[in-house]
Amino acid sequence: MTVEKVTKYRWTICALLFFATTVNYLDRQVLSLLKPHLEDVFGWSNSDYANIASVFQFTYAVSMIFAGRIVDKLGTKKGYAWALVIWSVGAIVHAFAIPIGQGIATVLGFAGIASISISVAGFMFSRAVLGFGEAGNFPAAIKATAEYFPKKERSFATGIFNSGTNVGAILAPLTVPFIAKHWGWETAFLLIGGIGFLWLIFWFKYYDKPEEQKRMSAEELAYINDEEIAGFVAIKEPVSANAKVSWFKLLGYRQTWAFVVGKFMTDGVWWFFLFWLPAYLKDQYGMVDTKIMLPLAVLYSMTMFGSIGGGWFPMYFINKGFAPYDGRMKAMLMIAFFPLVVLAAQPLGHITFWIPVILIGVGASAHQAWSANLFTTVSDMFPKKAIGSVVGIGGMVGGLGGVFITKLGGALFDKYKALGTIETGYSIMFAICALAYLVAWVIMKILVPKYKLITDL
Repeated sequence: MTVEKVTKYRWTICALLFFATTVNYLDRQVLSLLKPHLEDVFGWSNSDYANIASVFQFTYAVSMIFAGRIVDKLGTKKGYAWALVIWSVGAIVHAFAIPIGQGIATVLGFAGIASISISVAGFMFSRAVLGFGEAGNFPAAIKATAEYFPKKERSFATGIFNSGTNVGAILAPLTVPFIAKHWGWETAFLLIGGIGFLWLIFWFKYYDKPEEQKRMSAEELAYINDEEIAGFVAIKEPVSANAKVSWFKLLGYRQTWAFVVGKFMTDGVWWFFLFWLPAYLKDQYGMVDTKIMLPLAVLYSMTMFGSIGGGWFPMYFINKGFAPYDGRMKAMLMIAFFPLVVLAAQPLGHITFWIPVILIGVGASAHQAWSANLFTTVSDMFPKKAIGSVVGIGGMVGGLGGVFITKLGGALFDKYKALGTIETGYSIMFAICALAYLVAWVIMKILVPKYKLITDL
């Protein structure tokens, strides 16, 4: 088969995944951008904000394992649609956090206590709904990628749709502070949260299972199902394979644990960059509102190169004859060295705020390159019927890693802020972020030294 005869409809599906992921990250970042303003309005401490953010991460983590299972059961089309509806509603209800908090206070019989105020309770509820819905994005997107792309293209396709996280992170600081400044913080949640419903129109119109897709040629379908890569032939599975796979059985494989370790060790780094950088710019440089728009836009723009380039990078090794997993691991080792530059962010930050912005941008870019490959290791090693479930398990553990990082950051920042040396708290957190990838890679390599496809599910 020649590639010239193959149509390109699979890239339309990749575009849909990209836009959904962009919306996903737009919705989750609104709160972090408004944190400097909301903490003044409601008197939040860093620990209050960490508690609110942690509710999102914990709910996201727990929901991920069920989201993967639900996507496998409902199928990609329905599962993805339900996830987006729920998270869009969750994004919108942030605008009503105060009356929601008052309702919670009435039900639970408190008018606000030292640890949980009405505002904190309301935002916790809103973040929980958002986290529950957003948990479905990556299990559904990874499953769609496995359905529409051959193994040799999956990391590249994953890198492209995963770059939606970067676009969302770029668009958020360019829009949210402006909306909040001119029309109020509630309007920012309402407008950004409503965008997702537009995506549903295109999703229902253009997505179907590959074998049912009328817009795609027979040649492209055959190309997608062709698993031959550089002399390596994977075992094909029936397209209709939908048998239920036990979570406990999946946990019996080292391949599952390699993915889980990679997620736990590194997901929290991205959460930290996403949820705490606006606070960092305020604490270190006094930058609030629209002043943070440009540096954050520049920082997150850098991550586009990591996501797409990182997705392409392992193809260099695969084309040289390496099995997909082995090629990806070689690429991930090289990627893991780049976050080390974050160690210099604080020592050099006194010169100009642009130095930590650029260095953290390199680290965040490396994370996206790492993440594009980490996700794809699942489709390298597991049959399609188990991908959603394995991604869900890893996502749950990764979310718990994010909870740990967020709570640790909040505690450290409050502690060192009281001592008048908050920069020490950031130095500690940046060191954790810089070293996480090399530690994760070593453990993953120990668990799965060489490529091995799961064939007994």
